[in-house]
Amino acid sequence: MPLDFTGRVAIVTGAGGGLGRQHALALAARGAKVVVNDLGGAVDGSGGSATAADAVVREIRALGGQAIANGASVTDFPAVEHLVQQTIDTWGRIDIVVSNAGILRDKTFAKMDLADFRLVLDVHLMGAVHLCKAVWPHMMAARYGRIVLTTSSSGLYGNFGQSNYGAAKLALVGLMQTLSLEGHKHGIHVNCLAPTATTRMTEKLFPPDMLEAFKPEAVVPAMLVLASQDAPTRTTLCAGAGSFEAAQITLSEGVYIGTGPDADVYLAQRLDEVIGTLDRASVPANGDGQGANEYRLRKIANPKA
Repeated sequence: MPLDFTGRVAIVTGAGGGLGRQHALALAARGAKVVVNDLGGAVDGSGGSATAADAVVREIRALGGQAIANGASVTDFPAVEHLVQQTIDTWGRIDIVVSNAGILRDKTFAKMDLADFRLVLDVHLMGAVHLCKAVWPHMMAARYGRIVLTTSSSGLYGNFGQSNYGAAKLALVGLMQTLSLEGHKHGIHVNCLAPTATTRMTEKLFPPDMLEAFKPEAVVPAMLVLASQDAPTRTTLCAGAGSFEAAQITLSEGVYIGTGPDADVYLAQRLDEVIGTLDRASVPANGDGQGANEYRLRKIANPKA
């Protein structure tokens, strides 16, 4: 049995094409009422038209689903607030948010204009922040919410020519880490999805023989799991070509060196050992985990300290 989203209301940004369109279609096919948001701009964020969002809405309705279109830019917080209010006015609730809108302005850091760096951050990071901020009180009141933020392997692991995109995408993981902690007691689960897919933004990066394997549809199951009632929280799922992984920010076991005047010398000498303890790495429950581990190592080295 497919996952059931009957009665749920979802907002999907960047849903006029590519991966966002597939997300919207899949949620609608499983019973969700979907707000198809898309500015309708070019890959670099220029321009805008509601045509793409309207086309996806027509597609959903033709298949018997329920959907409405919205052309707000996620960089415009009042417009995002209006998007959320439009959803509430239409269907009375918001259960799911899939923050998928994005642009590319790739160049090496040496050649990149700071305006291009800032705009990519505004779309990917602040666009997600605006959406989360606008839906948060509604989800808190309902004591239920599923938020899926779209990160990327470029943020998790780096990619040549994408310092702006990578910085924005890893920032979304940081946003997820804290929102998942703050939302947990309110029934709000927040997760990240790192897709590998051939879309309008990425198709030029793939060799021709890989285009079919990495079609956007192959990523959708991970989104559906992260948006479902039984979704985990504080999880980063990676998906592509029908394969799925989880990415985690781990903490090596570490080494106690002390704080003496030669601590830098000893650290330099033992740096491989510090880094090399990843075989005994852990995933801290929150940011306090780092300090707790450091104090634990100190107590092991100095039981009476």
